[in-house]
Amino acid sequence: MLDPAAPQLVVNSRTLYFSWLPADPDAVAAMVPPGLCPRPDRQVFLNQYVVDDETQTSGFGAYSLTYLGVSLLGVDAPGGLNPGGWWTHYVASSRRVREYAAARGAPVLAGRTKIEANGEGLLSETEIDGTPLIRARCHVGETGHVISSGHHRYFTRRDGQLLSSVYPFVAEPVAPFEIESVEFLQPSHPLYALRPANPLTIGFGYYSPRSSFAYPGGLSVHAVAAPEPAHLVHQVPASLARSGLPSGS
Repeated sequence: MLDPAAPQLVVNSRTLYFSWLPADPDAVAAMVPPGLCPRPDRQVFLNQYVVDDETQTSGFGAYSLTYLGVSLLGVDAPGGLNPGGWWTHYVASSRRVREYAAARGAPVLAGRTKIEANGEGLLSETEIDGTPLIRARCHVGETGHVISSGHHRYFTRRDGQLLSSVYPFVAEPVAPFEIESVEFLQPSHPLYALRPANPLTIGFGYYSPRSSFAYPGGLSVHAVAAPEPAHLVHQVPASLARSGLPSGS
């Protein structure tokens, strides 16, 4: 088993990363634990990627992975361009990767991801126990000279504590790029709660045949404000309580 405190590097993975507005915003919001606040639009994100060869990693070997989660309010990644995210599902083909991620609090599942490009068409699919659960179809172009780089911030929970970690990335996205469809194929599976609304509303996204990133060496405990004593708690006006607006993170 890899030391979960050790950093890990992945280079040149084939990566499809995008977000959407969900069909069931209340179900999505219910997945976010106390101490974190979902965005008002309840945006859901999905990252599907494939590492084709063991030489592309510092210790993971070749594997495929899909993670999903809920975008958060008030806990952006460094630079403020990317919102923090709460991982709800983490589907990896490699036991080594699952064990490493589980020790960091990730909600791991065993499964496989495939990404197949055919000309200007791209098909991605995530399966568990041989059953396809998520399928996306995209229109893709060629990589150019544009580089996308920055940081993502993801939250997990371990031993009753919320953990925060910042992941640097560098990607070479294709252009043009368009998500044509996103299907959640098994209504009986918990993943189905994250399905997109109809019509499909995409927030952000890219496909990159060469995307590199690092798992940082340390996790920081995310401090959650203690509740105020009962005699100091102020009453929220009923009009605000009904509005569904977040009160903060």
